[in-house]
Amino acid sequence: MNSPGPSARLAAPRHWLAWLGVGMIKLVALLPYRALYVLGRALGLLTRHLPGERRRIARRNLEICFPQLDADASARLLRAALADLGLMLVEFAFAWMGSERALARVPCTIEGLEHLDACRAQGRGVLLVGAHFSHLELCARLVSQRIRIAGMYRVMDNPVFERAVLRARLDYAETMFTKDELLATVKYLRRGGTVWYAPDQDMRGKDAVFVPFFGVPAATITATHHLARLSGAAVIPFFHRRLAGGRGYALRLEAPLEDFPTADVVADTARVNAQIERMVREAPEQYLWVHKRFKSRPPGAPPLY
Repeated sequence: MNSPGPSARLAAPRHWLAWLGVGMIKLVALLPYRALYVLGRALGLLTRHLPGERRRIARRNLEICFPQLDADASARLLRAALADLGLMLVEFAFAWMGSERALARVPCTIEGLEHLDACRAQGRGVLLVGAHFSHLELCARLVSQRIRIAGMYRVMDNPVFERAVLRARLDYAETMFTKDELLATVKYLRRGGTVWYAPDQDMRGKDAVFVPFFGVPAATITATHHLARLSGAAVIPFFHRRLAGGRGYALRLEAPLEDFPTADVVADTARVNAQIERMVREAPEQYLWVHKRFKSRPPGAPPLY
């Protein structure tokens, strides 16, 4: 289990601005959900006009993944996706620092818990495979109110935010694993634990293969295959989306992938990408398009950005 390190060294003046940011996050998280939703929509009026590199990346990703859209439809989806970043800002704050009492008031439906119960009755661990939607952290916390989960995460560059966010996550998650702690994750899964993670970003590591994502080869980490193979865990797709008008969230756990893993790591990784693509198609405007998903390219292929 990871735990935040000592904070004395983080009291230096060079960290004060970061601590001020943490304080602002805590203040935002005190708002009730309806007020947070209104604030997020207001922030979306600003983020939908996001200039520069991130806007360009989002536009290019949508061109790559939805080539069938005409210019007007693509522009509408881009505006919606960028506006969604405003909601993402407040949802992350609420997920990290919101009280259990406040979270309990958020409208939320969860389908498919019987699939998880069946795996646990067999003593199997479970990998909940999700994707990088704007509300991923909030939905992970919402599902943690019903089931005990652990999570996999990337360490933040800023030590103040890393300490504050890790402490917040450990308040609702059973434990947290960094992306490099695969052995510890395998042991946890072998004991029947449930781990949530999202394998849908280009990590530019050696443990990746090129498999289709919206019909385009995308560098995808093979961790899902290896974790399932080494632990015997079931792989359950975890869908979640935000409902319109501040009506809360719909979460869905699907049946475990059959005959997974196989001996073919590439085929297994392609199956995982296919599940994530299905998730994105259900709520494309809520996906994190500002990430360079196709940054790495197969040998000899031209760059896409």
